[in-house]
Amino acid sequence: MGKGKDNILIVEDDIDIQQVVSYNLIKSGFNVTCADSGEEALEIMERERIDLVLLDIMLPGMDGMEICTLIRDRHQSGRLPIIMLTAKGEEDDIIRGLACGADDYVTKPFSPKVLIARIRAQLRKSQEHTGQEEPSDQETIRLHSMTIHRGRHQVLVDDSQVHLTTTEFTILELLASRPGWVFTRQQIIDTIRGYDYLITPRAVDVQIFGLRKKLGPAGSCIETVRGIGYRMKEEDHA
Repeated sequence: MGKGKDNILIVEDDIDIQQVVSYNLIKSGFNVTCADSGEEALEIMERERIDLVLLDIMLPGMDGMEICTLIRDRHQSGRLPIIMLTAKGEEDDIIRGLACGADDYVTKPFSPKVLIARIRAQLRKSQEHTGQEEPSDQETIRLHSMTIHRGRHQVLVDDSQVHLTTTEFTILELLASRPGWVFTRQQIIDTIRGYDYLITPRAVDVQIFGLRKKLGPAGSCIETVRGIGYRMKEEDHA
């Protein structure tokens, strides 16, 4: 852990919220960088190392959904955790945020302690996926046309890299770890979050849809088991 304190980028145009969140994060041992708009956040990310983004949905100019999509489209941004901050608790807004590539969300008003717990959980997942130089066989899953490097948080399909969010990677890793095994939506939710978390089965379906799309033809190996959940198709060895 030689890199020092984790640097959190707060993208929030409400100065009061920005200051409260900054104060609590600094008090908890984080470095903090603030941006009043999504455009400013993108500029900051070009010149600074950022370990996690707290991204408000309602922003002047481009909104949080657009900014999240842009961050995910950038090279090697897949392992960067993004937590959405939103005053909206409606299911559709949550699902849209997750579909854009967010790993978590917190609804305003929120407890600073809860927010910090969510941040630590996402950073822990991100750090677990930063790997060694050469992954061992145990750290690598080869299935169908996919190669999944656990340590590198890297997925190759036919030797071409596919950039996944932390959530998408976690789901793929779970399914690929036991081909043919059916995982319920609740099991997938528990694996993604690691603690009690308000997320609906419909949001899991959105994540699966996005994952299949990114994997291309290999995405068809993720099978829907009606009324239960999802499984990774077993390889034919005939």
